[in-house]
Amino acid sequence: MPEKKTLQKARAAKRAGKSPTTQAGEFVHEEIEHVREGKHGARSTKQAIAIGLSKARRAGVKLPPPPRSAKASTRRSAAAASRAGRRHTKPSAKRSRAMSRALQREPKKTVSTKALSRQAKSAAPRRRRAS
Repeated sequence: MPEKKTLQKARAAKRAGKSPTTQAGEFVHEEIEHVREGKHGARSTKQAIAIGLSKARRAGVKLPPPPRSAKASTRRSAAAASRAGRRHTKPSAKRSRAMSRALQREPKKTVSTKALSRQAKSAAPRRRRAS
């Protein structure tokens, strides 16, 4: 569940007419902070970003699905996350604990400033040029 301040910031961005990706940025930022604090880890910077985007979809941010070039499993998981916002069943305690422990075994250096910079630089050429 996202923190209250994250939801408030995302709602404020929506009221201000910001794009869904800007609204989702708050969730990604929260996720990066969680990994840095050691709440859990992520195998790669992309994974940390993906977890944040998934949380945003669950919270109701109207994010487009990943591009066609993304892996099929990624697209399926994004579709499930956007549908999950409407479902109100919590995972069982056993599953929840298993997920938490699995994430805690992951490394934390994947969201260092250097790693995030590397990710941003490699992602920039894949986006279209701003006019």
